[in-house]
Amino acid sequence: MTAAAQSSQTPHRAARAEVHQASGSRLGDSHPHQEGAPDLRLVLPALATWGAAVLVLGAPGSRAALATAACLAAAVAVLAARRLRPRAAAGVAAAALLCAGASAGAAGLSTAELHRGPVPALAARQRHAAVEVTLTGDPHETRARVRGSALAAPSVVAEADAVRVTADGATTAVRTPVLVIASSRAGAPGGDGGQDAWLRLLPSTGLTLDARLAPPVRPDDRIAAVVYTDGPPQITARPSLVQRIAGSLRAGLRRSADELGPDARSLIPGFVVGDTSGIPPELNEAFEATDLTHLLAVSGSNLTLVLTLLIGPPALAVRAERRGLAARLGLPLRLTALLGGALTIGFVVLCRPDPSVLRAAVCGLITLLAIGTGRRRSLLPALAAAVIILILYDPWLARSYGFVLSVLATTGLLTVGPRWSEALQRRRVPAHVAEALAAAASAQVFCAPVIAVLAAHISLVAVPCNLLAELAVTPATLLGFGALVTAPLSMTVARGFAWAAGWPADWVAAVARTGGSLPGAALAWPGGWTGGVLLAAATAAALFLARRILRRPWACAAVALLLVVVVLQPAPLTRIVTGWPPPGWRLAVCDVGQGDALVLNSGDGDGTAVVIDTGPEPTLADHCLRSLGVTDIPLLVLTHFFSP
Repeated sequence: MTAAAQSSQTPHRAARAEVHQASGSRLGDSHPHQEGAPDLRLVLPALATWGAAVLVLGAPGSRAALATAACLAAAVAVLAARRLRPRAAAGVAAAALLCAGASAGAAGLSTAELHRGPVPALAARQRHAAVEVTLTGDPHETRARVRGSALAAPSVVAEADAVRVTADGATTAVRTPVLVIASSRAGAPGGDGGQDAWLRLLPSTGLTLDARLAPPVRPDDRIAAVVYTDGPPQITARPSLVQRIAGSLRAGLRRSADELGPDARSLIPGFVVGDTSGIPPELNEAFEATDLTHLLAVSGSNLTLVLTLLIGPPALAVRAERRGLAARLGLPLRLTALLGGALTIGFVVLCRPDPSVLRAAVCGLITLLAIGTGRRRSLLPALAAAVIILILYDPWLARSYGFVLSVLATTGLLTVGPRWSEALQRRRVPAHVAEALAAAASAQVFCAPVIAVLAAHISLVAVPCNLLAELAVTPATLLGFGALVTAPLSMTVARGFAWAAGWPADWVAAVARTGGSLPGAALAWPGGWTGGVLLAAATAAALFLARRILRRPWACAAVALLLVVVVLQPAPLTRIVTGWPPPGWRLAVCDVGQGDALVLNSGDGDGTAVVIDTGPEPTLADHCLRSLGVTDIPLLVLTHFFSP
């Protein structure tokens, strides 16, 4: 080793020695490495991969080919210039261009699949055909709608791949993604017009459909056609063994929670495997109003809980004091990494390959690879690598809002979350409380603009509701996993786990219902990308002002009091500010979206009123009744049905 190299390592050795001495242990710190600045080299390639996929998806093939060639040529030029004058920035730029070129090519090929074969042509003419499909997702039920004076039966929707099409006497083998919409047929076998039979189907099941093909609603969608059919499904191929096992485990979890209350019975499958089919509409609306819907979407937190049981806290996974079942059983690191990889793959199959699940799984596999090889990796490069791998594998993830929210929430937790936690701890906030506050606030700040794009509102109770819910989500999820694993062995034991998980699940439901029922829980905000950009700018300005307000205790107290008043909206104060409701009101007319709802005050001053008509959206009627102070409706009169 040269003298220069020895001298360069001397400061690092001195730093390690200081850490060893400060550890307080006779053996010193088992891992005295000091974390430096975050490694951001993969961030630009990840953004380039994402941006290229967004721009090329749905575009003509010529544009995709041109974009791919341009990116590759630019990368070659940058690499050639780097040989003449080596620079680290040039390497990052070349990597970004190569990733963008690969992403553009993958997106172009994925788009081309939608235009090959007879399916797009048949859909354009809305022709009937015999279609053989293989389900690629779980069927789910749509909401029932009112048509005229009758309630239209809900449909079942499922993603699938068309594998064979027969039309005009010709049969063609294809591989085209489609969306199957199955409507119920009166008197069909299988119960409820065959709808229950559709909902019991598993991914990888083969079906033969007598269907009508139609073009997708959006031209840039990832499907080539919509396949309309009715009646019960005609099964031609059973699902794979892996899917049957996963379906059996999910069914066992649902059976174990059958005897619980309605909230716990519907939430436990959602916490564990993301099964939200049993959640009632009013509870789902409460979760949306409080921005708690991410708890029902299986993501990295669920996988982290599973892996923590095996390897212990990830920060200790490669240290001498590592914990978890693997450490207690004396398993070596490489075997631990292999078991963790198998657990991760099983987790994806069990919880379905949704965007957030895939992102979490790839990040977990990269971390496990680092554990198996004995090399530590920062989580931010792991997240960037996961984005690159997943978008190259499935370019349509680049336009998935679920994937965007998952990546943004993780980015917030990895970047500003630790800084905010340290800042709170410097102000004498307990460590655990500071970490929880920082995690909830950072995820909310990063995700709020995208949520505004989708929901056109801002939740003013999201952070406190998330903090209160997080207290119960972890035990509910872990106990739910216990019910999932033990259900095939003993349903009695599984019901015990489910009963224990029901208590924290009911707590989360109570938090959502209470927070969502507050008058100022949600603030109306412009929707679409315009609203998202405005909210991002407003958030940046609020954070800039917050750094100055935090230095003044009285200003902090005033802001907190103002927020409480806006959320609670006490009736006397609201009446003074807005003049609503007027004192001594007798009859009020509420705008409920389609027509009006009439509210007749009983005059007793006890919040009792007669309501005539409600409109199609319960949220609008509920908001009006709450603003009037109505808490009891002894008589509800419906004069007519409403139509969509």
